[in-house]
Amino acid sequence: MTSSPNRRTILRGTLVATVGAFAGPLLLSGTAHAYNWTRTMNQGASGADVTELQIRVAGWAADSASHSRVSVDGDFGAGTAAAVRRFQAAYGLSVDGSAGPATQAQLNALEQSDGSTAHFNWSEFTDRSSGTFSGGKVSAAATKENARRAMYKLEALRKKLGNTAITVNSGFRSIAHNAEIGGASDSMHLYGTAADLTVPGVSNRTVYQKAETCGFSGLERYTVDHQHVDSRADLGRAWWWESGTI
Repeated sequence: MTSSPNRRTILRGTLVATVGAFAGPLLLSGTAHAYNWTRTMNQGASGADVTELQIRVAGWAADSASHSRVSVDGDFGAGTAAAVRRFQAAYGLSVDGSAGPATQAQLNALEQSDGSTAHFNWSEFTDRSSGTFSGGKVSAAATKENARRAMYKLEALRKKLGNTAITVNSGFRSIAHNAEIGGASDSMHLYGTAADLTVPGVSNRTVYQKAETCGFSGLERYTVDHQHVDSRADLGRAWWWESGTI
């Protein structure tokens, strides 16, 4: 529906947590290696491996600007199949919507041994004051998982920008750091699901346009000195594209 070698502990699954009056989907920690896909997945499949697949293809939510997102629910529906086809086309794979060995190998090629992704590091997303994922609106574990999910969407954005390097200026912010810089009291940065970006040589308008196809439900206007992206809909918030659809 749309709406490797050993590595450190990362987070998978779902957890419902309440923050003030808000209750939304977050994540439960677990131990993993470079993902061990054990089967070819097709539409109609379900399970934890489908959930991981959905996380990794979430940035391929649409062909054009659309309030569409890949639901991370463990059920391989039409939206997941469409995202898999877009991923396959982008990486020169056979386009059949089936997540088989070649597709799985390419998905794993986007993963670093510590659980981050090929072109993004944990240090880019940690709080600029503490260097950790602690002190936000949700647990450090949930925050880190939200950042991991953001990385996979950013991998898709990077690919759509012609494999152009993306600089993350701000990822997660602790409540204390967010207050210091005058951030919004319920900023998506406090949950680890947001990133402020610059892409050398690419206009923010172009970044915004490509991000409209990546399942990002929060986009700040493109007329400032960076491009903000977030996945607020994953936390139960309404879509917000400040510059509308362009």
